[in-house]
Amino acid sequence: MIPKKIFYTKGVGVHREKLASFEMALRVAGLAHCNLVLVSSIFPPGCKVVPKEEGLKALRPGEIVFAIYDRESTNEPNRLIAASVGVAIPADPSMHGYLSEHHSFGETDERAGEYAEDLAASMLATTLGIEFNPELDWDEREQIFKMSGKIVRTTNITQSAIGNKDGLWTTVFAAAVFVNEDTAVLDTGKSNGSDRASLQEDILRQSIEAQPDSMNSSRLVQRTDKLRKPTSAESFVTSPKKSFS
Repeated sequence: MIPKKIFYTKGVGVHREKLASFEMALRVAGLAHCNLVLVSSIFPPGCKVVPKEEGLKALRPGEIVFAIYDRESTNEPNRLIAASVGVAIPADPSMHGYLSEHHSFGETDERAGEYAEDLAASMLATTLGIEFNPELDWDEREQIFKMSGKIVRTTNITQSAIGNKDGLWTTVFAAAVFVNEDTAVLDTGKSNGSDRASLQEDILRQSIEAQPDSMNSSRLVQRTDKLRKPTSAESFVTSPKKSFS
């Protein structure tokens, strides 16, 4: 199974319980109704990035969903936390790209996002044979990667938050989520089956309505008479007596 679609989402949650704060973050991200499976960091060749709203519509409750994600939690008041997923896509659509996960303390959205993006781009660059100095700042390496013509795009999805002032658990979450194409196929099949059943019902109804009223009435009376059970009094009067001779 090679995913053909992917979308990005993020969220933050606050609760007195750590696990519940993660649940709240998933709700904000729109993924709380799914079973998430963390996979490694390959962006499939030809995979299309779709809007979050479109991706979420394709997910069903209880579905096993593959994703690259990261999270961070804290119950320290006013502590800055972040979670990020970086993306690097090659210019050649027949080749795979990379996704990276990163979580941290004390980093802003921009700083954490750049770090995750740098990780993904660096992994892709080494795969493509692009030479660069790993000691250079991200801005300089980004220009080298793009000038090579082998990396078409880098980006990131990042969520940061400051720890709740009252010491409640705060969790941040960021993810790149694969859309299972089999789900759409199954849903289409169910829809077609429903359409066929509706068509058969329409044909049956039309054939009944096309019959003369007298025919419908007589058949209804005959069927009613056949199905009606005799009352206890009728059974007593009409039932033949058994002979013991």
